[in-house]
Amino acid sequence: MSERMLVTQALDERDLLVKKISDKIAKASFVDTIKPNEDKVYAKRIGKEEYAKEAESAYQQIVDLIDRFQKIDAAIVDSNAKTEINTSYGIFTVAGAISLRSRLRGMGAYEGEANFEAKLQDKLRTEYNDRIRFCDLKNSQLQATAENMRLSILGKDSKSKDDKPLGVVDAYVKENTTELVDPLEVKKKLEALEEKRNNLLTE
Repeated sequence: MSERMLVTQALDERDLLVKKISDKIAKASFVDTIKPNEDKVYAKRIGKEEYAKEAESAYQQIVDLIDRFQKIDAAIVDSNAKTEINTSYGIFTVAGAISLRSRLRGMGAYEGEANFEAKLQDKLRTEYNDRIRFCDLKNSQLQATAENMRLSILGKDSKSKDDKPLGVVDAYVKENTTELVDPLEVKKKLEALEEKRNNLLTE
């Protein structure tokens, strides 16, 4: 396009053209009928020559508007491919940022299949919660076993003031306690991923 305009102006005009072109197509009449013994075409009720001029004019206007739309759209795409912006994911061209945003929203060619960040978050969250539940279950089972061991030891020798037999139980509990192995600090990672995603979607 040889004329210069701001991207915001181009976006506004492109939106306006979508409506204008659709309206013109809907209102236009390109084909009608006529009988040899009548002067006017059937639907429009105007002369054949006048109808022909109107049809040609409407067609040309629509083609011209489509051409303008295409030029503006191409200029916007070109601008988006060259203009760089800073996002929470780093520096991208506008086109790259738009593509990333679409992917994070589960839109585009791959739909939700390419929303890797959401899949990663789901995996982290699910695995973390599963392991926490597993730890809690195993440790409550261990406490029940330890309690039975204490009762067994105290039941046999309740007169003894020596805590050494109970020390065996404590050692058993210490060695058999199930602990979470969380090298990534999953909760922090989840918060960071969520914040990063939300920032991009609002930018």
